[in-house]
Amino acid sequence: MKKPNYILLILLLVPFSLLWSQQKKVSDLTVTYTTKVTTGTKEPRLADIFDGATTTVYIKGMMSRSEMVSALASFTTIHDAKNSSSVILQEVSGQKLLIRMTADDWKDKNKSYEGITFTNSGETKTIAGYNCVKATANLKDGSSFSVYYTSEIIPDNLEYNYQFKNLNGLPLEYELKQGNLVINYAADKISLAPVPASRFDIPKTGYRELTYEESKKLGMGGQ
Repeated sequence: MKKPNYILLILLLVPFSLLWSQQKKVSDLTVTYTTKVTTGTKEPRLADIFDGATTTVYIKGMMSRSEMVSALASFTTIHDAKNSSSVILQEVSGQKLLIRMTADDWKDKNKSYEGITFTNSGETKTIAGYNCVKATANLKDGSSFSVYYTSEIIPDNLEYNYQFKNLNGLPLEYELKQGNLVINYAADKISLAPVPASRFDIPKTGYRELTYEESKKLGMGGQ
C-alpha cells in the first residue's frame, strides 16, 4: 500500500493555517473613527453640525453602541443583537430625544442595506496598524460605496452594524451618503480592552421619548 505523502499534505495546509492564525475573533472591541462631513448644497449648516465629529463603536458580546459626537450634536445607537431591538439617542441644540425601535423597526430603518454584497479589489493599505483590503459594496438600488476592511479582527457580533453584517472583517474606512450629506469614516484607534457594561445602559430620564413611527412622522426616520 502506498504511504500518504505527509510532507506534501503539511505544505498544502501551512498557508491556510497561517491565514487562520492571522484572524482574531473578539467579543470586546472599541473603534474610534474620525468623521468628515460635506454637503451637496451651498448651505454649510448641516456640515457645521458634524464639524470635528468623532464616531466611536463599542462592542461587548451581543451589545453594541455607536455614537457620533461633535461640539453641536450627538447621535447614539444602542443595539441588542439578541432580539434586534435598539434605542437611538439624539441631542441637537439642547433637545434630547430617545427613540425606541423593535426588531421590525430596525429592519425597516436598514432596509436599503438588504441584499448588500461586497466585491474585493486588489487594492490594499494599512489603517490603524491593520492590513486592509478595498471592497466595493453594491446595494440593491444600484448604488455603491467603497470600504477598506481588515480580516485580522472579526467581531463575534456581526450585527452591530447592519450594512456590514455580511462583510468578512472589520470596516476601518468607508464613505456613506445620506441625502445631501457625504460622511467619511476613517479609523484611527482600535482597542481590544474589555468594554464596561455600563456603556449600554439606557437613560431613564432627561429625554423626550418617541416611538420609531412617531420619529418618521416628524421626518427624522429614526436617524
